[in-house]
Amino acid sequence: MRGRWLARLVPAAAAALSGLLLYVSFPPRTLWWLALPAFGVLGWVLRGRRWKAALSLGYLFGLGFLLPLLVWTGVEVGPGPWIALVVIEAVFVALVGVGVAAVSRLPGWPVWAAALWIAGEAVRARMPFEGFPWGKIAFGQADGVFLPLAAVGGTPVLGFAVVLCGFGLAELVRVLIEARRTGTVRKAAAVVGAVSVALPVAGAVAARPLVSDAAEDGTVTVAVIQGNVPRLGLDFNAQRRAVLDHHSRETVRLAEQVKAGKAERPDIVLWPENSSDIDPFVNPDARAAIDRAAKAIGAPVSVGGVVAKDGKLLNEQILWDPEKGPVDTYDKRQIQPFGEYLPLRPLIGAINDEWTSMVRQDFSRGGEPGVFTMGGARVGLVTCYEAAFDWAVRDTVTGGAQLISVPSNNATFGRSEMTYQQLAMSRVRAVEHSRTVTVPVTSGVSAVILPDGTISQKTGMFVAGSLVQEVPLRSTRTPATRVGIAPEIALVLVAAGGLGWAVGAGLRARRAGDA
Repeated sequence: MRGRWLARLVPAAAAALSGLLLYVSFPPRTLWWLALPAFGVLGWVLRGRRWKAALSLGYLFGLGFLLPLLVWTGVEVGPGPWIALVVIEAVFVALVGVGVAAVSRLPGWPVWAAALWIAGEAVRARMPFEGFPWGKIAFGQADGVFLPLAAVGGTPVLGFAVVLCGFGLAELVRVLIEARRTGTVRKAAAVVGAVSVALPVAGAVAARPLVSDAAEDGTVTVAVIQGNVPRLGLDFNAQRRAVLDHHSRETVRLAEQVKAGKAERPDIVLWPENSSDIDPFVNPDARAAIDRAAKAIGAPVSVGGVVAKDGKLLNEQILWDPEKGPVDTYDKRQIQPFGEYLPLRPLIGAINDEWTSMVRQDFSRGGEPGVFTMGGARVGLVTCYEAAFDWAVRDTVTGGAQLISVPSNNATFGRSEMTYQQLAMSRVRAVEHSRTVTVPVTSGVSAVILPDGTISQKTGMFVAGSLVQEVPLRSTRTPATRVGIAPEIALVLVAAGGLGWAVGAGLRARRAGDA
C-alpha cells in the first residue's frame, strides 16, 4: 500500500515542482535555462501514461507554473479572479499533457510533444474571451541563447525550440539510464535525443545574423516620459488630473534640461497609456496642460487617454502636435477582459456585484493598426496588453512602423512581477521584428530597447523620470514579420499529425489484443 501511494505521489510532486521550475525561469529572473530541465522532468513524468493520469499530471504542472506567474492579477482585486484565471488556463496545459503522453512512445516523440505544446499555446492565445497569451515560453527567453529564433518564426518557433530541447534532454537521460541498467544503448533513441538538443542550439546560432541594431533609415531622438502616479492600485487616478499633471510636469522639466544644455533635444516624445486621466477633448484644463507640455518640449507627443466618443469609451493614443494640437489617434484593439470590458456581465454581476462596479462601462475596440508619423519617423503603437498578441505587434510593422512604442499603465499591479514580464515581451518583440521598442509606463519600468533586444536605458518603479536617446530606425522585415502566422499553423499541423499517429497506433494495438 505504501509503495502504491509513493508511486503516485512522486510523479505528482515532480509535475508540480517542474511547473514551479518553469516559473522561476521567467523574468524578473534571468534563469531562462531552467525551462529546459522543467520540460525534461515533464517529459519523464508523462511518458507512457494513460490519459487520466496524464491529465492530472499536466494540470499539476500547469498549476505549478501559472499560480505564481499570474499572482499579480489578484494584487488589487483579491485572490478570486487570480485563482479562477489559473484554474481555467491550467486546463489547456492539462490537455497538452494528455497529448504528450499519447505521442511519448512514437519515434521522434520530442518533436511531436514540443509541437503539441505550441498548439496548446496557440489555443490559449485565442480562447476563452479572445485568449490570454501570458506565459508563452518565448516570453521567458529574453536573456536566452535561443532568442534569435524569434526573428525566424516569432514566438511559436522560439518556444518550440526551447520545449524541443527540454524534451530532448529527457530522452537523452532516459537512454543513459536504460543503458546503465541493461548494458545496451538504443542508438535510434539516442540520436533523437541528441538531435532534439543540438538542432535548436544550432538554429539559434545560425539565426544570429538576423539580429542587428544598425540604423537603416537614419536615427531619431526619442524621449520616454514616466510621470509616476500619486498613489498605487486601482485608485491611481482617483485624484482628478493628478496623473496628467505628473506627466506634463516631467515633460516641462525635461524641456528645461534641454534648454540648459543638460539633455539632448528629442524629436518625438512618448507618454504612457492613461497618462491623461481625464478626457482632453472635453476638458479644457486637460487640453491646456498637454498643450503647455508639448509647446515647452517643442516636439510631437503621443498621449494616452481614456476618451468618450459617440457614446463609446476608448483607450486611445493621441498624437499631439505642439502647434496644431491633436492631429491623429489610435484606439486600442485588443482590450483586456475583466479589466477593460466584462464578459458575461449578467452572470458575473449575479456572482459578485463588486466586480461589475469595477468595470462600469465596457471599452470599445479600435479597428485599425496605429502608426503615427512623428518627427520624420513612423512609430507603431501597441498599447500595453496588446504586446502579448503576435498579430497586434506584427501589423504595426507591416503597416510601416520603423520603431514600436508600447505605452502601458501598470500602476494597478503595484510592485509585482507583471511589469518585468511585460518588459521581457517587448524585448522579444524587438528581436522578432528588428525594431527599436520604447516602453513608456506611468509608474515603471519604462525602457528603451534596441532591435537586438538589449535594454539600453530603463527607469525604476514608482519614480518620475525621462529617458532620452538617439535610436536606430529600421525598415527590414525579418522572416518572422514576413511569414506571420505560418509557423504556428505548421506546428499545429505537426501536432495534429503526431496525435493522429498515436491514436491510430493505439487503436491498432487494441484490435490486435482483442484478436
